Amino acid sequence: MKKNSFDVVVVGGGMVGLSLALGLARAGVPVALIERARLSDMAAARFDGRGSAVAAGSQRILDGLGLWEGVADHAEPILEIRVADGMSPLFLHYDHAEISDGPLGWIVENAVTRRALAAAAEKSSLQVFDGTELADCHFGEDAAMLDLADGQTVTARLVVAADGRDSPLRAAAGIEAVRWNYPQTGIVCAVHHEVPHRGIAQEHFLPAGPFAILPMTENRSSIVWTERHDLAPDILALDDEAFTSELRQRFGNFLGRVDVGPMRWSYPLSVVHSKRYIAPRLALAGDAAHAIHPIAGQGFNIGLRDVAALAEVIMDTLRLGLDPGAITALERYERWRKPDNMMMIGVTDALNRLFSNDIPPLRIARDIGLAAVDNAAPLKKVFMRHAMGLIGDLPRLTRGEPL
Repeated sequence: MKKNSFDVVVVGGGMVGLSLALGLARAGVPVALIERARLSDMAAARFDGRGSAVAAGSQRILDGLGLWEGVADHAEPILEIRVADGMSPLFLHYDHAEISDGPLGWIVENAVTRRALAAAAEKSSLQVFDGTELADCHFGEDAAMLDLADGQTVTARLVVAADGRDSPLRAAAGIEAVRWNYPQTGIVCAVHHEVPHRGIAQEHFLPAGPFAILPMTENRSSIVWTERHDLAPDILALDDEAFTSELRQRFGNFLGRVDVGPMRWSYPLSVVHSKRYIAPRLALAGDAAHAIHPIAGQGFNIGLRDVAALAEVIMDTLRLGLDPGAITALERYERWRKPDNMMMIGVTDALNRLFSNDIPPLRIARDIGLAAVDNAAPLKKVFMRHAMGLIGDLPRLTRGEPL
């Protein structure tokens, strides 16, 4: 018999929402998850070409939540990162040996992460309401009431919206979001190559946008290909042979013969940033609060930093015997996460605008800038630690401490 009253209810069972729900359940918090899909489908997920970068700090978060063990054997370490402006001989090179004994991060198939999360949910105390959507919600003085499409009603002292960049809960709470669209489309696929990648992630800035080659297990790489919005439909409509030919022109031959996997994904690129992260009885996390350009591969990472900060705020509030849904408690979360996310939006937006063109004076300035950073060891180490998610006001989980 499912109970229907909780301290926290997370709406949205994606990688961010389910990570938060599982972490709270592991810490003993009465928590439930509402997800319109079936977790059994998530448990049966198969490789579809999509992967996510997990920075070193994010790995600590997943480990502290008890989730890293489920993906570790299928995670490919990122040992180096090379950033180049097209075919320029000047580039920026990050090497993990310059700063740490461990990797800069990992690339993990999204299907692997989803299977691990679903398996963890099956073994946890997390109450799951899956296969049903949120039909209505009411935010009261002492609790929120959530009406589900299957007729059930769930109450919670705090609701966490992890329901995507077009978050219905954000809209229901009357929270506005700033958004703008890029004239670009993201094309995602996976490739198999003859030559081992040696754990090196590559990002080539081309006139249409960045072309990222991210190392995966089994001599594969995940491709995040930014293309002009008007050209992307024609590229996606190509047959396998022609599509592979287009990709090889951008990929190059440094890893030998390249063969493209059977699945391709695409999505329009945009930025969404919520003007507020909180409302009475409500907190936003992940894409519901912010969605950024994929140029630096930081989308999942800043979502996990939301998870670590919000989980810490909830736990500290409950340990004091206070209400986790009170606006005074949630304000700490907003103050903590909003500046970091705004900075990441600004940096990724500026990089995309700076590099997604072929203007000669800018190209020269970019090349000189990349080379200058590469030769400025102290500055480069700061940038490396930032990319690893190890700079700033870090939550306990990111510091490797228990929640």
